[in-house]
Amino acid sequence: MSDHNTSHAPEAHSADAVENVVPLIPVVLPVVGAIMIFLLAFIAVNMA
Repeated sequence: MSDHNTSHAPEAHSADAVENVVPLIPVVLPVVGAIMIFLLAFIAVNMA
């Protein structure tokens, strides 16, 4: 076989956006939930 100048080394791992966000989920999810509960309560008090 001829030398095709191909490398058998593994490709460089590109940074995936999802992999960057996953560690933040335990912090962001409760904060967004608290904001949503506050906004819904605020709307309910204003409608009453």
